[in-house]
Amino acid sequence: MIKPFTVSVPDHVLADLENRLARTRWPDSIGEPWDYGTDITFLRALIHHWQHHFDPLAAIEELNRLEHFTTQLDQRALHFVHARSPHGNAQPLLMTHGWPGSIVEFQKIIPMLTRPELFGGKPSDAFHVICPSLPGYGFSDAPTTPGFDQRSAAIDHITLMERLGYNRYFLQGGDWGSAVSSWHAKLAKERVAALHLTLMFVSKPKHLEDPFENVSPGELDRLNASQARMSGGTGYQAIQGSKPQTLGYGLTDSPVGLAAWISEKFQHWTDPAVPFEQSISRDELLTNIFLYWISGNITASTRLYYESAHSKANLLEGGRIMTPTGHAIFPGELYLPPRAWAEEFYNIQHWEIQPQGGHFAALEVPEVLAHDLRTFFRPYRNP
Repeated sequence: MIKPFTVSVPDHVLADLENRLARTRWPDSIGEPWDYGTDITFLRALIHHWQHHFDPLAAIEELNRLEHFTTQLDQRALHFVHARSPHGNAQPLLMTHGWPGSIVEFQKIIPMLTRPELFGGKPSDAFHVICPSLPGYGFSDAPTTPGFDQRSAAIDHITLMERLGYNRYFLQGGDWGSAVSSWHAKLAKERVAALHLTLMFVSKPKHLEDPFENVSPGELDRLNASQARMSGGTGYQAIQGSKPQTLGYGLTDSPVGLAAWISEKFQHWTDPAVPFEQSISRDELLTNIFLYWISGNITASTRLYYESAHSKANLLEGGRIMTPTGHAIFPGELYLPPRAWAEEFYNIQHWEIQPQGGHFAALEVPEVLAHDLRTFFRPYRNP
């Protein structure tokens, strides 16, 4: 039921990619960098790096340093990384990525969690790390019928953990991974010992007479700043949530178009206090883009927005998620709700404001996130 998997790319796919990059037809550009979208100077430099300096075979070799597997669910292959710690007391931790991310986000943090003693931690804080590719992302097959939403992805992950023999485990997620992990905790509450999130999809509680009564000035400042930062950056949600197929033709056909679409989100969603290329290197960004290209899954990945926008399942209905929940607050995150709002929907036991980092914390500041995970999960480990 579970088969080893090796990342590989046929030579003709690499040759086709090289040809498409060389034949790019560039658009014109006006205004200040990034104001109208992906900056053309940045993108030309990134594509030049892709053509002349990025080594796809080295990127594949690095990915294959991790142990990859697939398992069949509803006639779909679900891909996942299963990084087992050598420590006997290691606890299982399932980490779920989002869009436009992938398992590439976790390459740096995985060894920090499986071998914490090599990174300033203790062996007693070790984890067995499981990182699935969401269905329709990376090397996981895309759902072939409409209606596969966040809740459906959570059910896949529950089945995966059953097949791996884990009856009690931890969850961590950001972006879509936050919603999927929250659904997972809700549906399998007897198995999930604790839940850690880096993004919380909680809105202003409508049932409170004064939702701002227990909101501190600092929290209000962070909330307003995050909302202002995102005010002009949600057009992608409208497109992917309504007409993902139309978008998919261009992104599937043009690697430069794909790079532009994904890079803009990475640039906008990393910590604004840190220069973009200091947060995430060109090779890290290109490895993530390259994975979307070779899998051909970009259209399927955006469909999750459509399915979720049209889903009748509501995570926040039916009472609080009672699983002990921790939240790491990174200053560059997309949305920074107050703790009082989060506590209306989650059993918050850990609320830690981080000094730096953004939406892609596992890539930007893996040491910071790893430390927060060790700290939060420590009281919930098996005795």
